[in-house]
Amino acid sequence: FHPLLCTMLRTILLSPVLCAALHLPVHLAAARKVRPPMHMVATPLTTATELGEVTPLLSGLKGKALKHYEVPTKSQVRRIVPDHCFQRDTSRSLGYLWQSMWTTAACVTAGLFIPLKLAALPLWIAYAVVTGTVAMGLWVLAHECGHGAFSDNRVLQDAVGYVLHSALLVPYFSWQRSHAVHHQHTNHLYKGETHVPTVVGGVAGECTPGGEVQLDLAKSMGESLHGVYQLFGHLTIGWPSYLLAGLTGGSKYVDVAGRLSNHFWPGAPFSKELWPGKWAAKVIQSTAGVVAVLVLLSLWAKRAGSGAVLALYWGPYLVVNMWLIVYTWLQHTDVDVPHLPADEFTYMRGAFLTIDRPYPPLIDWLHHRIGTTHVAHHIDCTIPHYHAQEATEAIATAFPDAYLYEPTPVHKALWRVARHCIAVARHSPTDPRHVFVPLATWAQRRNH
Repeated sequence: FHPLLCTMLRTILLSPVLCAALHLPVHLAAARKVRPPMHMVATPLTTATELGEVTPLLSGLKGKALKHYEVPTKSQVRRIVPDHCFQRDTSRSLGYLWQSMWTTAACVTAGLFIPLKLAALPLWIAYAVVTGTVAMGLWVLAHECGHGAFSDNRVLQDAVGYVLHSALLVPYFSWQRSHAVHHQHTNHLYKGETHVPTVVGGVAGECTPGGEVQLDLAKSMGESLHGVYQLFGHLTIGWPSYLLAGLTGGSKYVDVAGRLSNHFWPGAPFSKELWPGKWAAKVIQSTAGVVAVLVLLSLWAKRAGSGAVLALYWGPYLVVNMWLIVYTWLQHTDVDVPHLPADEFTYMRGAFLTIDRPYPPLIDWLHHRIGTTHVAHHIDCTIPHYHAQEATEAIATAFPDAYLYEPTPVHKALWRVARHCIAVARHSPTDPRHVFVPLATWAQRRNH
């Protein structure tokens, strides 16, 4: 990435409108000396307690994440999960890789028989949805490689992860680092990474301020329209915006100049806070893999035509990205699931704020149970996916008060989160945990 191109990308991605769409605080846009549009200017709260006690809406969890404050230690969990759940079987992992490869290849092969004509557009849309859904299984296995859960052979593991993620335009080592930070600081208001909410009355250096802006925007648009706006922003440009400019990432990794992280370039004009030590070189290695794939796609387009590449590759690619956002958004976000300030956070509290959800059996098979066994994954990310169900059952049985399973059908939960999970505020003057502010509560406060 040439520095000029980096600057152009940063200018586009840090526009105030896009900041609002993806919950990036407008003060970061201001760091570029860009004045936010007038309809987005919000009066900040003087203190975080001006709202008083915030009563969140309830999901299918019925406030469980707020009722039970103490959670088991990692050693307590380790004792009740069978030992074999922590053992990696390279042959078995490769078998699941073969499963995802042949199912994806079968979809692509079927796509070769679809004519490149406008009349076939419905078929191409169906192809993109099916192929992208199937190919998400490859993404999950690359994710497992990044965690060290694929094999005890580290060279093989990184080779598989690097190739799979590069093929999906994901910088393998860069994402490995940022995702490890996410695991280490799940639902941390300041150090969290990805889907970190803005805070009403927030203080820079402790969280991501700007919750007033998000809530005022939602109030002006209306709940349903803003929900559609959130869904569109997250599902279409959310993932590339995170990779390119750290949108929805933690404010800890924004440098003093207001620059955000870029997963393809570890320095100016972007922040280098997320890439200490060896990771700067790892970012460059990761970028090389993605660039190589882009070159191959260009050569393919030159030979077969850009239409063929658009239809066969880019359509499914967008669907893979959508699945990724659905999973990551719903795994850690709901109306009654709190986020924690620094003095309330522990690793296990963050891990037990992860949410398992009821994905259909076919999706579980294709995606290696990434959405139904994610609590166990956050407690110990080295558990292979093929042992995660057994580990989940052990955790749910031993610690029913701490384990979170939200039974709402996924599409309904996604719509609830898009409409109601806008910005957080302190739960009450005596409870420093932060919960999502209902829009009706905010509208009532603004009207007075």
